[in-house]
Amino acid sequence: MTLTAPAAPVAAADTAESPRRRRRPENRVTPGRALTLTVLIVGLLVWMLPFAWMLLGSVKTQREILQRPPTWWPQEFTWENFAAWFGQLNFGQFFGNSLVVALLTVAGNLVFCSMVGYALAKMDFPGKKALFVVVMVTLMVPGVVTFVPLFVMVSSLGLVDTYAALILPFVTTPLGVFLMRQFMLGIPDPLLEAARIDGAGELRIFARIVMPLCGPPLATLGILTFLASWNNFLWPLVAAQTEGKYTLPVALSLYSTGQNATDYGLLLAGSVLVIAPIILLFVFLQRYFIQGIASTGLK
Repeated sequence: MTLTAPAAPVAAADTAESPRRRRRPENRVTPGRALTLTVLIVGLLVWMLPFAWMLLGSVKTQREILQRPPTWWPQEFTWENFAAWFGQLNFGQFFGNSLVVALLTVAGNLVFCSMVGYALAKMDFPGKKALFVVVMVTLMVPGVVTFVPLFVMVSSLGLVDTYAALILPFVTTPLGVFLMRQFMLGIPDPLLEAARIDGAGELRIFARIVMPLCGPPLATLGILTFLASWNNFLWPLVAAQTEGKYTLPVALSLYSTGQNATDYGLLLAGSVLVIAPIILLFVFLQRYFIQGIASTGLK
């Protein structure tokens, strides 16, 4: 009788260990990954250079900004540029105008773009497809094309140099309608049908069921609208004809340029004040912004 040693456990052990030996460490830095990280870091540094120059230049004197060769780090810090904005140039008024215009424009887009998007996504009516085609065509039309007729219309209504002139032309945008429609297409129809069977009207369904589900696209639409309204320059420059209605971009362009030369320190300090709210808004809402872009398929 021949006795043989059992080899199955050894084979099983080798089989169990072999995937571990073949498994590739996830954190291993390969040449391709190192090259990608290097390119991304270099791109980030290049992208941040103008912002660093703006921030450092805002605390420099005009003489130091114009000297050759230029210096990155300020030789002596000065807050005179920011003091001029908060003192002589009445920054609070310009900031308040920009904030009122941006917030009311955002509120209008959130309400009206959601209503139009809901109608195009979940309601049946004659001309629905034609209306959506019109929205898409309007989305591709440059805003400069409608600038002159829009000003003529606002002037005929007597709204020049008012908040209404700065807000009403942008209270609904084709991009907002498209964004909300794309997200609402993903809301299950049986959910809405169940609400209709229970006796809920369309307005109640929209307010109580649809809108609470639209957090990510609403945040995305709010950020995009706020950014566009806050940075809008050409239309407020024409529609706001007195200092009392100037927004920050308009004040930045008019008061940083004198009769003889541009005050670059004042210009850079004003630029810092303009972009600071945008950066803070995106930092607090970036999670919802990314979710909204992913859920609507916007590219």
